[in-house]
Amino acid sequence: MLLDQLLLVGKILLALYIALLLILVITQHSMVYYPNLPSRELVATPEQLGLDYENIHFATEDGQQLHGWYVPAKQDSDVLLFFHGNAGNISHRLDSISVFHRLQLSIFIFDYRGYGNSTGTPSESGTYQDAQAAYHYLVRQRNVSPDRLIYFGRSLGGAVASHLAVEHPPKALILESTFTSAPDMASRLLPVFPLRWLTRFSYSNISNLKSIHCPVLIVHSPDDEIIPYTLGRQLYETAHQPKQFLKIHGGHNDGFLQSEVIYINGLRTFLQTLTNSDNHS
Repeated sequence: MLLDQLLLVGKILLALYIALLLILVITQHSMVYYPNLPSRELVATPEQLGLDYENIHFATEDGQQLHGWYVPAKQDSDVLLFFHGNAGNISHRLDSISVFHRLQLSIFIFDYRGYGNSTGTPSESGTYQDAQAAYHYLVRQRNVSPDRLIYFGRSLGGAVASHLAVEHPPKALILESTFTSAPDMASRLLPVFPLRWLTRFSYSNISNLKSIHCPVLIVHSPDDEIIPYTLGRQLYETAHQPKQFLKIHGGHNDGFLQSEVIYINGLRTFLQTLTNSDNHS
């Protein structure tokens, strides 16, 4: 009798496990992309920071219409191509825009398909096409030389930035609070499920870094509650020289704000090495 009851409980638990696993597999897309968190609506613009900016609309190869902002520096400068994370839109990145403007960089930040005022539905291949379109906009329409482009990717945006860097090498690559790969993240977030083998996403920073030879800065916090610090260290160990690691403190979404002085000084130091390299070339 007891054995029968135990077998019944076991079958119920197994059925629940399989059901949860199926739900996770089916809902992967909605677990990766959060364009409506906290809102898809643009809630502010660089004007709130007292900055001049241009509203930019540009098309992808597959016909999506993307929206972004171009925020010029006060003088001729390198251009930072900004790839944001998987939640919200460009209007939630004003703090970062302010930081990079203070560092005398021009900034081009845009929303992936399905985010903000951009059309379409996000996907891994789609975000890569969006990155290509942003690159071509800067190079072909604004005549920005690739050797003046710095790619910046935070969280999910890191994988989009590093993927673009393989195909179109920039002057430098900055990866902040990002992961080694999507399967690594899936297995760490829910280790009781074999999601490493079932995820449909790759987003492999670590594979991309093996083919990238421009200067690289990895930024990560040991306090990051979403993407483990060890993954940031793995990215640094994988990257080719010249490379730097900037250790900040604070959570995944606000570490750069909590570490403002350390963060800005670290970015400035990295950018100065690029300038020094230009002067010696």
